Amino acid sequence: MKNGDLIHDWMISYLKKRLSRDYDAIKVNHDEDRSNEFNGHYPDLILENHGLVLAVMEVETEQTISAEKAEEWKTMASLGARLILMVPKPLKPKVLDILWKSGMADKASVGSYEMNVQMP
Repeated sequence: MKNGDLIHDWMISYLKKRLSRDYDAIKVNHDEDRSNEFNGHYPDLILENHGLVLAVMEVETEQTISAEKAEEWKTMASLGARLILMVPKPLKPKVLDILWKSGMADKASVGSYEMNVQMP
């Protein structure tokens, strides 16, 4: 397993736990288990309240952010639920630039994460 995959899967698990206070149901799709479909697509997280899908979330890593990936984001944003992207904090400006250039700046919310290790 590559570091990017490990971070991706850990973030999905962390977000599911963290967001469980705000949503009634959170469905998860991992690379090896894509069993939770939303309108023909398999976002990393599907966030629901009272049976309605309010948002879909995609977790990106340094390796997965690209202009080509923006096409997938555009498709996800058109599914009828809010699209939330979680990206590494240092790459948030790059993602915002990609969203502006692809005409999606108003169609996606961008959150960020960072790994913080403090040595003694």
